[in-house]
Amino acid sequence: MYILGINAYHGDSSACIYHNNNLIAASEEERFRRIKHWAGLPTEAIDFCLQEAGISLKEVDYITVSRNPWAKFEKKIFHTLKNRVSVKAVLNRGANSLKINKIKDEIAEKLGYQPEEIKAELKLIEHHRSHMASAFHISPFEEAAILSIDGMGDFTSTMRGTGKGIKLKVIDSVSYPHSLGILYTTFTQYLGFPHYGDEYKMMGLSPYGQPNMVDQIKNEIIHFKKNGLFELNGRYFRHFKEGVNMSWEGGAPFVDSIFSNLFIEKFGPARQKGEPLTQYHKDLAASVQQVTEELIFHMAEDLYQKTGLVNICVTGGVAQNSVANGKLIQNTSFKRLFVPPAGHDAGTATGSALYLYHHELGKPRGDFKVEPYTGISFQNEEIENILQKREIGFDKMEDEALMDKVVDQLLDAGVVGWYQGKAEFGPRALGNRSIIVDPRREDAKALLNEKIKKRESFRPFAPSILKEYVSEYFEQVDDVPFMEKVFDIKSEKYTVIPAVTHVNGTGRLQTVDKKVNPRYHRLIEKFYEKTGVPILLNTSFNENEPIVNTPEHALECFLRTKMDMLVLENIIVDRSKK
Repeated sequence: MYILGINAYHGDSSACIYHNNNLIAASEEERFRRIKHWAGLPTEAIDFCLQEAGISLKEVDYITVSRNPWAKFEKKIFHTLKNRVSVKAVLNRGANSLKINKIKDEIAEKLGYQPEEIKAELKLIEHHRSHMASAFHISPFEEAAILSIDGMGDFTSTMRGTGKGIKLKVIDSVSYPHSLGILYTTFTQYLGFPHYGDEYKMMGLSPYGQPNMVDQIKNEIIHFKKNGLFELNGRYFRHFKEGVNMSWEGGAPFVDSIFSNLFIEKFGPARQKGEPLTQYHKDLAASVQQVTEELIFHMAEDLYQKTGLVNICVTGGVAQNSVANGKLIQNTSFKRLFVPPAGHDAGTATGSALYLYHHELGKPRGDFKVEPYTGISFQNEEIENILQKREIGFDKMEDEALMDKVVDQLLDAGVVGWYQGKAEFGPRALGNRSIIVDPRREDAKALLNEKIKKRESFRPFAPSILKEYVSEYFEQVDDVPFMEKVFDIKSEKYTVIPAVTHVNGTGRLQTVDKKVNPRYHRLIEKFYEKTGVPILLNTSFNENEPIVNTPEHALECFLRTKMDMLVLENIIVDRSKK
């Protein structure tokens, strides 16, 4: 049985292909289109998945879509009539729903098939059920509580439930327009970060401030309810009355400003592009981050009290808040936390397929696997051909000699592009599409921003650490394979790894397991042998664009920046030899 799962006409469009319970491939459309958070029909990702599976669209048995326009239909109608939501917003949503219902025919047309050739049965899976399945069904847990939180999907912003074996059970939910994700986005926009997906910038800014506005936000804007859920004060947000004006012209998703006039009256003028970040802005970011954490813990602890389960899966766009994830076990009664590699909306492609296969069709789950590497890959011969056509000089080396050379470059203040294996599925670079630097360098952030990233100075860089050494460097010990949690770094290590120690003494770590990524593990091990530090600074391989997907993308990024060395599988392009 082949299941093609997709997230379409929504930010972070994506596709995956399963053969029974085996994930063959998964990728985000942005990696092919080169437009961040690309929204629309993910035809390039679909085509890639079919090629990886070695099948045609005719051989697919089910197409699952992580949207169901009929979910909470009565609530949608009631909200529209009650609030007299703008005609434009209603028409946009209606057009989007029609596209979902015709999606099978559109896929056939875009990929060059006649609709009648496609035998696949179309299944529309509610957005948050897809999120829940994307986490629980790939988790190591036989039974767990599940918390899904994002901006909004199918008129729901939060869903709580449980998973047991192959079945999911929904306990309760929060309906739009009340949304923690929208609250976080609103403040992100207010602080002058207007682009879709900019929320991580406010999270990175928050440690520079003092959370001195927590009470104001909790008293005026958000209410923590006794039932473990929450409500927003609609007067502070435009979307309660006007809807959220979303568009994706050219594939790039855009969300209009959500904060209302009252919001401006209470918090002052919004920060404009180019204006300095004041201490007030930093304090506000810190306050919103703390409120967000407290609300997540509030919902999670109540879920524990309702279920008595010790395991929890957290998913949805808000599950990308790695700071909150790193604190959840310490602040609730849960003992173990699992966050999937693609907790954001791209992951609902896999979730919709898993929900169908396990929950609806009753098929058993397989053994737990850590598998974030599901994207495109290239062989050495293909890479050599690309470089030869471009008349780019290179050296080809066996692994041990190559890693010696790479580590020596790092020790010489080098910035190295590291490209290997299958691309990661999810927003984090996990050693296959990474830029790496010596974490001991105090000037590493300046080096990276000068040579490549050119990003805000307050944003941290992450440590990839050999799994077996976590306890030596971090206060908490856990498997963090997807860089999904922020932990406290031991104070005596601040000066040892200053490049990956954030201003508040934390780091968003990735634990690197030899069994999961042996080549990246060996590279870090080689660095450890020469320095005594089992860590590399790891940041995504890109420059204000989606993470590189192909060798051509990596080469173009190398050529237009001041990166010192490019590694493509066993091939090295050394700038000093150009």
